[in-house]
Amino acid sequence: MKPLLPALLLLIAPATAHAVGGDVGGYLRLGTRPDFQGGDGRLGYWNLYGRLLNEGPWATLDLRLDLLEQQPGTQAPWTSVHMRVEGGSLGNADSGSGGLDAFRISQAYVQAGNVLLDDVIWQVGTLDFYFGDLGLYDMRPTEIFYDTMGASAMVDRGRVQLLLGAGDSGYNLKLDEYSTVLTGGGALRLRLFDGLELGIGGQANYEPKVVGNRFAPHQTPDVDYQDWLRGQVVLRYAQQHPNNVLDFPNPVPTDASSYKAMAYLGFGGFGPVIWNNAFLSYSKELPQGSTTETYDGVDYTIYVASLTDQRTALLIGDEIQLHIVPGVLDLVASGLYGDHRDGDNNIAPSDYDRRYWSTVTRLQAYATQTVHLLAETSYANEWSRNGNRYREHADSIFANTGGVPDTLGLETGDSDTRRTWQGKAGVVLSPMGRGVFTRPSLRLLYGLQYSNQNNAFGNSFVETLDQYSDFQSVEQHWHHVVAIETEAWF
Repeated sequence: MKPLLPALLLLIAPATAHAVGGDVGGYLRLGTRPDFQGGDGRLGYWNLYGRLLNEGPWATLDLRLDLLEQQPGTQAPWTSVHMRVEGGSLGNADSGSGGLDAFRISQAYVQAGNVLLDDVIWQVGTLDFYFGDLGLYDMRPTEIFYDTMGASAMVDRGRVQLLLGAGDSGYNLKLDEYSTVLTGGGALRLRLFDGLELGIGGQANYEPKVVGNRFAPHQTPDVDYQDWLRGQVVLRYAQQHPNNVLDFPNPVPTDASSYKAMAYLGFGGFGPVIWNNAFLSYSKELPQGSTTETYDGVDYTIYVASLTDQRTALLIGDEIQLHIVPGVLDLVASGLYGDHRDGDNNIAPSDYDRRYWSTVTRLQAYATQTVHLLAETSYANEWSRNGNRYREHADSIFANTGGVPDTLGLETGDSDTRRTWQGKAGVVLSPMGRGVFTRPSLRLLYGLQYSNQNNAFGNSFVETLDQYSDFQSVEQHWHHVVAIETEAWF
């Protein structure tokens, strides 16, 4: 991976010489966050508490080459080549020290317009599409085709935008265990009038049954869900068939499917409302492939398609941007609700069986055109549907439902709820002027978090209560960091 960027430059250079035009854009986020409490420089665990101080470094480079330039006002053909390189490691900002193995070519495609059909934009390659962002969370609830390699056609008539696409999502979803995942879908955006947009769309995936392909969907017969969670499927079979454990049953091939449906509402440009984005999505995931258990020195593969094929997620999000006092004070408020369900699991807590909600509010006051004051607060409530998932205290590792330890590991804490509050404040230098999302910005921030979960941030603390451990357990519910950072779009 180390020659990645030089190779890209060699690839781009001759093409640029013959291209009519093009551009280079991108994104950069980096900084330092000294953490005196043993954390990893992030205020909390994830973006449910707002992206600010909860994200690490990131860099993106977007390249576009116009091989045949568009001629405005005509139906002349045009074509362009696009590529995106991005990754999450930058020198001196994280443990990866800027290694190029943390980067990848996440998007690559060719677009062509007015070929075969007028006003149709054809795209072959990656097909990522979304209606908009929850900017304070850095999330895109209505994103489709992020995992797809294929072809799409888009008609954009200003007031009406229609996208249809199809391809294969197997490599993104299955990685080294590739199996064909046929994908199709589309999106429709209606701009009813200036200041009001509606959108709907969706994506469907189908992974066919392929006899003999070990990476296609399979299910090991007669597997009990609880035995699988505890890693005791083979042990249970050996107990029931003490003389025939080597005859452990072969997997049965099957097929699998998943989908995502989404809706979008956008409005703004009146009174104090700059813009409001509202999103809704409902999705079902593809099942897992397999897990491995070791019994009596022999590895056994357990195929679990039918044990993991009922995982769904409902997401609802909204974000509004307001001019409270034009030119003096702006506000952005955002909310997110998620309901994840696993129809196969009603006994153990997991990320596939939980409900959460969150709010984030940011105020930005403009002392001058380029010197701004930022204040942000967030609150999130996360609830585990199947019991205790979160550990509240340093000495509660053995506590569980009714005070009875779960020695076989179906619960991982002593509370089913995590409640987290964060507050952030500081000074922002913005050479491009006013605006909450105006970039670049140079920020000096202080962040504070309280959570009922013990040590609710990335850390390297020892959690064992073993009296012979070299390191003692630590209890702390408050966490704070100071950040010097910058963020830029270009």
